[in-house]
Amino acid sequence: MRGRTSGRDEGTIMPWPVVLNATPIGITRTNHLLAVCLLPLFVSCAAPGARVHGTGILPGTPAPARFAVHGHEIIDTAANKALFFKGMGYSPFMPGESPLRGDHPANDGRYAEHLGLMRDMGVTYLHVFPMKMPPKFFEALDGTDMLYGQDIFVWAYEEDFLNEAFIAKTIEDIKAAIDHTYAVGRPDRLVLFSIGDELQPDSVVRTDRRHPQVRSFTGRHISVADRTPTEIALARLIDAAMDYELTRYGKRHLYCHTSWTHIGPLANRPDLEVPAESAVNPDLGDLVCLNVYTYARGVRTSAPGSVTGTSYQGYIEELAAQAVKPVFITQVGLSTSPFEPKPWAPGFGGHRVEDVPQAFAGVWRDVRTAQGREKICGLSFFELNDEWWKSGEDAVDSTRHNAEDPEEWFGIFEIGPDRRLVPKGRIPAVIGDLFRHN
Repeated sequence: MRGRTSGRDEGTIMPWPVVLNATPIGITRTNHLLAVCLLPLFVSCAAPGARVHGTGILPGTPAPARFAVHGHEIIDTAANKALFFKGMGYSPFMPGESPLRGDHPANDGRYAEHLGLMRDMGVTYLHVFPMKMPPKFFEALDGTDMLYGQDIFVWAYEEDFLNEAFIAKTIEDIKAAIDHTYAVGRPDRLVLFSIGDELQPDSVVRTDRRHPQVRSFTGRHISVADRTPTEIALARLIDAAMDYELTRYGKRHLYCHTSWTHIGPLANRPDLEVPAESAVNPDLGDLVCLNVYTYARGVRTSAPGSVTGTSYQGYIEELAAQAVKPVFITQVGLSTSPFEPKPWAPGFGGHRVEDVPQAFAGVWRDVRTAQGREKICGLSFFELNDEWWKSGEDAVDSTRHNAEDPEEWFGIFEIGPDRRLVPKGRIPAVIGDLFRHN
């Protein structure tokens, strides 16, 4: 997630310095309509350790016009086919540029290069992190068949997610991102809006302890019951976003919140970073979006998968067993930092470039052979290029590639001296083989 070191670091996580009164910039589905399920969904059985409760979109809420949920699939109604998103996380900031100091993504020719590289790898979906991408990005997108999803930043370190001032300000930020999509973006190519990414454990626990009585919510479009206070806060934000888009633009897209395995939804894990009763299930919108890293908490302690025997497949299978909505694995990746700086967080950094292709092929095999794989609607690698601007240790952090910061090394490509993207060994070629031939 833009705005912090994120869930890839299993050790101490420090937030970026931000101006809390300013909107962070770039941080971090007709014939099929009647077939789309609009009634609340309830789980009759769940995998061991899953904390699942009834949640649903209220009857009468229109389905998205093009990309719609039908059972456990996402359907492109224009082509009348189910989709599996072959994704890539994308944030275009180059050396010397940083959203932490308020920089907007540049409106220049880089996008033709970057999207060309992704097209060549067989990428069909971009998960875009900056909330206000410039016109030249969308012009480059027009030259491809790729779809995209828009991350909408929510401050993950908030003292209290149910604080009314926080909710009001966040809703205004959400409205601005939706407005930008219709004014500058390509709403016909947009699959989803993700409201927030990887809430921090301490903030989840604080919110839940302060509001133990807040367990249900019925909005204009979403109704949830027997949920945690943090989940209620998320439901309020998603409902407000959905209502704003429908009210102002007369249509809507898919909505989700992107979470991470450290805080759920599988709660029977000894390394979960919140109490089981506070585990967050990101099933509050149309689909489940979850960042699932091979070495992450909750994943590495999973039982072996049924086919490959890995804990990664084991996690995916248990997740799919409990899911009643499509599941999108929105991030998986490995940092190729020169060394692993945090021995208490094994896997966070220090991966050799030559070892990553095999690891990525293993993740792909884990997902595509897993029991319940029919519920997985996509997998997105994190990320296209290294991000020098993370984690914002000082004012000139974006001008150097820090060997001790794994967050700066998750790219499939490194950045050359002329800002051209340079492939990290065979990583792009292997992703291309996986995406184009599977």
